[in-house]
Amino acid sequence: MVKSIIYTVVAIALCLGIFFGTQSYIDGQVGKFHSALETLYDKIEEKTATREDAYAVKNLWTDKKSKLQIFIPHNDISYVDYWLSEACALVYRNEYDLALGKIEVLLEITKNLPDAYSVKLENVF
Repeated sequence: MVKSIIYTVVAIALCLGIFFGTQSYIDGQVGKFHSALETLYDKIEEKTATREDAYAVKNLWTDKKSKLQIFIPHNDISYVDYWLSEACALVYRNEYDLALGKIEVLLEITKNLPDAYSVKLENVF
């Protein structure tokens, strides 16, 4: 009986460790991408963003998404891909006003993305 209780407690502790570790990892990866988006947003707002700036953020996202696809559904990943591709194309054509709107959407998505997969009561039930 005591062994069963110990095994159960250990299993629960392992699960909680995995859940919180995953949450921390997602927060960190998405947070780095969010920071890069904020920098790009500032450059677009100043109309100094270049094609290379936009594609550097896109390359960062490509690196991050290959790791995040383990934890986040592909639909959420594809939303970011879609909006980021549009923003890069607009920066390439120097359509900064339109690109700002796309980056704002991306900032909102990346702000809310980690919360959607965090260990919260509303996400469990």
